[in-house]
Amino acid sequence: MITLIASFVKQAIIQGIPLLYGSTGEIITEKSGNLNLGIPGVMYIGGISGVIGAYFYESYGDTSNGFLCVLVPFLSSVLGSLIMSLIYSFLTITLRANQNVTGLALTTFGVGVGNFFGGSLSSIFGEGGQIALNTTGNYFKQTLPFADNLGLIGDTFFSFGFLAYLSFAISLFASYVLGRTRIGLNLKAVGENPATADAAGINVTLYKYLATCIGGGIAGLGGLYFIMDYIGGAWTNNGFGDRGWLAIALVIFAIWKPKYSIFGSILFGGLYIVYLYIPGLMRNTQEIFKVFPYMVTILVLILTSIRKKREHQPPASLGLPYFREER
Repeated sequence: MITLIASFVKQAIIQGIPLLYGSTGEIITEKSGNLNLGIPGVMYIGGISGVIGAYFYESYGDTSNGFLCVLVPFLSSVLGSLIMSLIYSFLTITLRANQNVTGLALTTFGVGVGNFFGGSLSSIFGEGGQIALNTTGNYFKQTLPFADNLGLIGDTFFSFGFLAYLSFAISLFASYVLGRTRIGLNLKAVGENPATADAAGINVTLYKYLATCIGGGIAGLGGLYFIMDYIGGAWTNNGFGDRGWLAIALVIFAIWKPKYSIFGSILFGGLYIVYLYIPGLMRNTQEIFKVFPYMVTILVLILTSIRKKREHQPPASLGLPYFREER
């Protein structure tokens, strides 16, 4: 029984890591007042950009150098995610396009680009077959050296690749910056009332651009984790499923606080795969369990709305364009 519970916890953490990256990035973005519904697309682009970087490095680089095997796809993933975030920022901040429409368009674009290159990258260069970056994937999946010596505890909590632990570190650091620093205070001021922040001398446009791009870069790492660590370096079209949307739902569950996303991501990850641990379920019954994360999110949304605590509400200017001339 203990072994089964440990296995469930481990799988819940594994499933929750992409959600933690996506939700942390989206929280940072939304704190500036930008609602980026393009996070699912950004995660796809982060994943396929890492695949492209790893593909070229495995083809022409020294695969015995584990550091570069990890660094190249890591930087490629961040760069691809930043480009997507810059596109969103330019359209919504500079051109003041509708944030909902722009985000949904970028999701469609990101999924399409990811599936196109993921399904045809090797064919474009005359190799054919499915992309399988086993060498790079193995480097990403390297666990902590002492995990095997800790028995069940080591296997449950210390047998993940570095991207898993990096997600927790980024979430805690983001929570500290937002709650304890001048930068975080300014960012929250921009998200609550950009006109007042502008009058106080805060560069609203700069904060919105930085928050959106940094948030997008973090979210893209969720795609990289899914491809390199979870799958092991193989691309599967539409393999992300609805994880990008779950990450956005997790933002509401975490009431816009990155540190709460850690618990929420593990909970959502567990709810996402709990049906696998219930014996005797029919296939059509299993699908019902996949809506549990969304049901929990709706429940949290209802409860926070009833309590009406300001710190549990989204930024006041979320999704609204800022017109400086109307200040």
